[in-house]
Amino acid sequence: MKVLIVDDSADALAVAKTRLAHEGHEILCAGGGKEGLEAAGRENPDLILLDVDMPDMNGFEVCRRLKQEAATCSIPVIFLSGSGDIDDRIKGLDLGAVDFVTKPFDAFELRARVRAALRTKHLQDLLLKYALIDPLTELPNRRALDERLAQEWARLLRHGGHLSVIMADIDHFKDVNDRFGHPVGDEVLRRVARLLADGCRETDMASRYGGEEFVVVAPETTVQAAADFADRLRVSICLRPLEVEGKAVEVSASFGVAGNEGLTSPEDMIQAADQAMYRAKSAGRNCVKAHQENLQAPKVPQATP
Repeated sequence: MKVLIVDDSADALAVAKTRLAHEGHEILCAGGGKEGLEAAGRENPDLILLDVDMPDMNGFEVCRRLKQEAATCSIPVIFLSGSGDIDDRIKGLDLGAVDFVTKPFDAFELRARVRAALRTKHLQDLLLKYALIDPLTELPNRRALDERLAQEWARLLRHGGHLSVIMADIDHFKDVNDRFGHPVGDEVLRRVARLLADGCRETDMASRYGGEEFVVVAPETTVQAAADFADRLRVSICLRPLEVEGKAVEVSASFGVAGNEGLTSPEDMIQAADQAMYRAKSAGRNCVKAHQENLQAPKVPQATP
């Protein structure tokens, strides 16, 4: 795991690095508060050992800024200080630090506290991972999709550009479950999920929206490019039937595409892609429709029981 030590004292950095040398971690060093903030954002360490008393920016301010940023707020911080003042300890813990170690370091104590902090971080990372992953398809789930769309929308507001979403719905999925059983239906979901993920670029994100619906987030992609992308995904799905007991189960999907042009929120994009996807269903399924073709598309009627 990666440990960042932030201290303006070269001697203190060397001592801390030596104390942790046999733990098998990657040790990074920063010689001040500002440098430490930059390193934390750039390196995304698993743990930060942070000196309290530094001339350019004290450790309390560094910790406060770390906890304010989404990219660094979950990194555990252990404060290092030559003072045993109880008020400093309370202030550090109130700012979100997980521990407080007094200089000079006892080698065994420092290693034990670092191990404890890293164990907790590892467990938190596992919990976060599984909270954002759909267990059946192993794609990001609806919560992960919402977070990614919020991030991409914030990027658009700052820098402009393009953002598209692609919604896909497996055609006649209920018939697959009824004819072949839910285990086969689950395998169809997994197969489509893999094809969508394999067809994405590194910057895209394929996710399971719910049921037999999927959403692909495509940053820096125009609606026309996203529609072409969706059609390639459509072809990859319908060209690969699933074999069940020697019989081919034909699988296809209908796609709806929406871009940020003329829309005011991520929720609007999802709704527009959803409406476009339902128009693809109405047009005979196994095709792609874009929301620009009918911005005033009527609301999808409720299914009758």
